[in-house]
Amino acid sequence: MAAMRMLLLAAALLALACSHGATASDPSLLQDFCVADKMSQVRVNGLACKDAKEVVAEDFYFSGLHVAGNTANKQGAMVTPVNVAQIGGLNTLGISLVRIDYAPSGLNPPHTHPRSTEILTVIEGCLEVGFVTSNPENKLFTKVLNKGDVFVFPKGLVHYQFNKGAANAVAIAALSSQNPGVITVANAVFGAEPSISGDIIAKAFQVEKNTVEWIQAQL
Repeated sequence: MAAMRMLLLAAALLALACSHGATASDPSLLQDFCVADKMSQVRVNGLACKDAKEVVAEDFYFSGLHVAGNTANKQGAMVTPVNVAQIGGLNTLGISLVRIDYAPSGLNPPHTHPRSTEILTVIEGCLEVGFVTSNPENKLFTKVLNKGDVFVFPKGLVHYQFNKGAANAVAIAALSSQNPGVITVANAVFGAEPSISGDIIAKAFQVEKNTVEWIQAQL
């Protein structure tokens, strides 16, 4: 009997652990929508819901992706986001998108989305894209994309896009989060506020400290 009780106890603990593991991801929607109340002072993991009686069609609407982004910057690329900050109706729906414009030789530099997988479609032009797997392999998967081609960047992995063509390029990307976030590698390492110690970065990259200080000055 003691052995049977121990077996039942172990089964109960396993079931409890599995139950907690199953609920660790985002929960399913409990209503048709939860339009973000951007004026609310309530702090939650996401945004508080607007009163459903005050929701209007414009809460689910955005206009402007037909307008080209200004690529007159050092990288020669511009991202136009459409996430919960632009469309309150995206709150809790787990999806957003961006338009990316690239001048010739324009680069959307290596970056990650900590909360999202990305699927990108080339609308115009020719892009070299790639992502790098995690340590220790750090394997690069890269592909040249033309108009109509699609490529996926797995969640959290460092990735980039580069315009290989002589003309402007345009891409549309969908992301599996209402607020995917973006961490540009160069900005995070060399442009942090306050700055990461030059000695630390020099050791991490195995370069001279004055090289680090020069890069920090550019950012």
